[in-house]
Amino acid sequence: MQVLMIYAHPREDSLAAGLRDAAKAALESAGHTVELRDLYAERFDPVLSAEERGRYHDVPANLQGIEDHVAALRRAEALVLVHPTWWYGMPAILKGWFDRVWAPGVAFHLGAGAIEPALTNIRRIAVVTTYGSPTWLLWYIGRIDRKLFGRGMRRLCARDCKVEWVTLTRMDQRTRAECEAFVAKVRAHFAKW
Repeated sequence: MQVLMIYAHPREDSLAAGLRDAAKAALESAGHTVELRDLYAERFDPVLSAEERGRYHDVPANLQGIEDHVAALRRAEALVLVHPTWWYGMPAILKGWFDRVWAPGVAFHLGAGAIEPALTNIRRIAVVTTYGSPTWLLWYIGRIDRKLFGRGMRRLCARDCKVEWVTLTRMDQRTRAECEAFVAKVRAHFAKW
């Protein structure tokens, strides 16, 4: 399977970097091809400029400056997102990647009613993330991020696209051993793909 991995964390010495490496190694060991895009390392610009917004609905002019990201997304059969959850959502750089790359003609087409999916090549989405919050608080606020992917982003992919979550809560209170155990959990999860 062709896997597009989007990584969004500014530090190479973070737990997120270890999770990225574990997921990538496990996927490759299972025989999958992984294309890693490290948004911070690439210095990806998450800002949808006024000029870009002006050509947003002008397909294919709306792809200027993001052609390589669009090509990677179109090659992918699966999408793996590795990032921390900050303020109950994805880092701004990752949100900006969705704003700029999941554009009309790429992720969707404008239909007579609702938008029509265009990423039918993607059959699986996995999110690997950490939360500072405990599970009960995430439940209380409505698991906003899971709804975004499960009800929104998934809809733009293959009809039977599977969305899965591999998460660690209470990140700020975890011991080193607990973090290492989570890295092992991520490795085992992706070894089964």
